[in-house]
Amino acid sequence: MAGILIIAHTPFASALRDCIAHIYGGLPARIGVLDIAPNDDPVQVLGQANAEVERLREENGVLVLTDLYGATPANIAARLTSLPQVRVLSGVNLPMLVRAVCYRSIPLDTLVDKALAGGAKGIQSVSPSPPPSLASLFTPCLPEPEHHAATRNDDC
Repeated sequence: MAGILIIAHTPFASALRDCIAHIYGGLPARIGVLDIAPNDDPVQVLGQANAEVERLREENGVLVLTDLYGATPANIAARLTSLPQVRVLSGVNLPMLVRAVCYRSIPLDTLVDKALAGGAKGIQSVSPSPPPSLASLFTPCLPEPEHHAATRNDDC
């Protein structure tokens, strides 16, 4: 199962973690956050990020999610791509994170594809009468117990 690290402008990383805890009725294992404040030293935060990657690392690696491409959190996250079994995605949103948590037992490169698809599918124009299929975007899968896969909703 892949670990997940969220690196974002403060308080966004913590807010996303809190949303996942709310959705799942508790925080799933191996999810870490680094909130980056305006006065944080990027070199020091990079050290913290490396330590978090090692703490969160599972047999499947670590998926790092960051908010704004080109900004300090994303630049710090980009430095982690040189580590083995670490993938970084920018533009994190809650649907992307839910999808990443839902599919974290699959191979890391496939997890990246699933997370990207979840993030993109979660961006919708809302009309007064949304089609029924949109409801499936907001049906989270159940958290997977450690060390065995659970049935997943492909719309998760």
